Amino acid sequence: MEQWISDHKIPLGHWIKNGVDELKTAQWFFDTLTSILQFFITSLTNLLMSVPPLLMVGVFCVLAYALHRSWKLTLFIILAFLLIINLGYWKETMQTLSLMTWATLVSTLIGVPLGIAMAHRTWLFNVMRPVLDLMQTIPTFVYLIPTLILFGIGVVPGLISTVVFAIPAPVRLTHLGVSSVPKHLMEAGEAFGATPRQLLWKVELPYALPTIMAGITQCIMLSLSMVVIAALVGADGLGKPVVRAFNTVNPVMGFEAGLCIVLLAIVLDRVFRQPARMMGGRL
Repeated sequence: MEQWISDHKIPLGHWIKNGVDELKTAQWFFDTLTSILQFFITSLTNLLMSVPPLLMVGVFCVLAYALHRSWKLTLFIILAFLLIINLGYWKETMQTLSLMTWATLVSTLIGVPLGIAMAHRTWLFNVMRPVLDLMQTIPTFVYLIPTLILFGIGVVPGLISTVVFAIPAPVRLTHLGVSSVPKHLMEAGEAFGATPRQLLWKVELPYALPTIMAGITQCIMLSLSMVVIAALVGADGLGKPVVRAFNTVNPVMGFEAGLCIVLLAIVLDRVFRQPARMMGGRL
């Protein structure tokens, strides 16, 4: 019985290969998309790198203090970025920040509207739930292969892979926030004659905003966790020295680059997490 089952293997791999081959017939589209994404990522990277490091540190400090009024957080940001500059990884940090920014932006622009639609349409939620589960559990190297074939080596396949990995967070948390709006708030809005569009913008989104912002913050963290994977397909940033350290068995380089990733993650998490709760409390 087991032999019979093995002899009648479902050609799933061949189907996927045929699908990728069909997509390659439109290689001009993927080349154009690669050029566009490469331009935007490179432009932001050049902009970040054109700013003097100490000025960029000052910008982060002003932003953090304006949002939190915390001198402790501001001091931590100063020390964290000065350590990154001292270790010699400022250029790689800006490259990682650029990739993470675009990955978060794309994930948010796609994930938040999709989460809202899933909250209003049960059938869409039932369709997307297994897809999101698959995106979160499938090994990243599996979908890294087709993106590498279609987009080539460079930062673009790293961006696409990062978006695929990070987008379930804003989708799920947006769906959770919108679907958890109390029924009495919706009924009160309907009693005042609000249209479905007005209910969305005046009731549902303000109530769900803290949860949505938590999803975006989680998306930032997931994007940063992909920098090493993105480096394997040619993306610049802090992942490259980590991969280089792994290949050359260099613990010093690996620890320093890994520490820079951790510091950048902590800074971004502390800067963007608290304003979401404050905004939600005011609303």
